[in-house]
Amino acid sequence: MVEVVDGGRAVLGRTLRFLREKEGKSLGQLAEDTGYDKSYLSRLESGERLSKLAVMEDLDSYYGCGDLLVCHWKIARYDAFKNKYKRYMALEATARLLRVYTPNVPGLLQTEEFAREVLSGPQTTPGSNEEVEEQVAARMGRQLLLSKDPAPDARFIIDESALRRPSASPDIWKGQLLRIEAVAQQPNINIQVLPFSAGVHHLMGKGSLTLLWQKDSSAVAYAEGHSFGLLMDDPEEVLDHCLSYDRLRDLALSPSDSLAFIRDVLEEHGS
Repeated sequence: MVEVVDGGRAVLGRTLRFLREKEGKSLGQLAEDTGYDKSYLSRLESGERLSKLAVMEDLDSYYGCGDLLVCHWKIARYDAFKNKYKRYMALEATARLLRVYTPNVPGLLQTEEFAREVLSGPQTTPGSNEEVEEQVAARMGRQLLLSKDPAPDARFIIDESALRRPSASPDIWKGQLLRIEAVAQQPNINIQVLPFSAGVHHLMGKGSLTLLWQKDSSAVAYAEGHSFGLLMDDPEEVLDHCLSYDRLRDLALSPSDSLAFIRDVLEEHGS
């Protein structure tokens, strides 16, 4: 299991400063060498900002330290989540089986641009643009679990309403639909659309449901709504939610029909 360390961003910042000073570089010199803004690099070192993963990859390459900074970043990104979500995030990162139902576009499938729009909306991420960018970076970091080795076996049941409610930007929405289409073709991932024709179902209005299984066969259920997030590890509760998920899966389109449905939505959007 990934260990979630309090103050991970501070540890990353100290590591960045240590590597820079070890090279005998000032912040100005580092900025000139890497092309990153001096004040931005300073705030990374002080732990005030969380960068995108690509920044850490660049600095790992610059310092020749393997994937040291990337590893620290993967821990530091948990600081962007509230404490009550951190245990779930750690379990999600190590899950071998992942089952998700959501009435919205799943965070694990969102493009960076769409995630930024969602997190910038009213009553979502309060505060400055920097806080929004940190949430976006953390959300993009979560998606690494879908391509790790070994990759988890993942299934997403997405309500049709999520595919019918476009982004404010046509280009961002097209990119998001293309992202879902591409992910649906990955061998370890199944996407099923729950069509309006399925009618009323028992999870309607209850938010999203995620089921996670670890390598040791332990399982948890995670229910999340607008103002709550509940992690359950009681075997009876998990079993009840598994049965709920299975009933919903039976109402959804097959993976192949769902892919065709997504492509139809893409075509409609293009026209």
